[in-house]
Amino acid sequence: MANKVLVADDELHIIHVVAIKLRNNGYEVITAGNGAEAYELACRERPDIVVTDYQMPLMTGIELIEKMRADDRTCNTPVILLTARSFAIPEEMQQNLRVSSCLSKPFSPKELLKTIQDLLYQPELVAQS
Repeated sequence: MANKVLVADDELHIIHVVAIKLRNNGYEVITAGNGAEAYELACRERPDIVVTDYQMPLMTGIELIEKMRADDRTCNTPVILLTARSFAIPEEMQQNLRVSSCLSKPFSPKELLKTIQDLLYQPELVAQS
């Protein structure tokens, strides 16, 4: 069964490029155009990992992560946060929210794919299964 990735971004071209890259590499992709929609999908669809933009309407990426961490259904879901270069997320905040990785825009889809693969298939986790 393919790993399920939720991609949340208000920029359609980013969702499109990321979704193509992930689908071409065997992932099931679900998408959201804002943080509120992403939270609903995360709770309902239970993705294996979430990729979210920092700046989105209705609910920012940070607010999304905060809600996910407070919900038993999503509290342990790995999250990759995409940020514009001008929006640095303090290390302490990343640790408190358990952000798995931060990537600055513009990022390469290949870099994002490798980050997802590293998070989902860490050798120590594979050895335990």
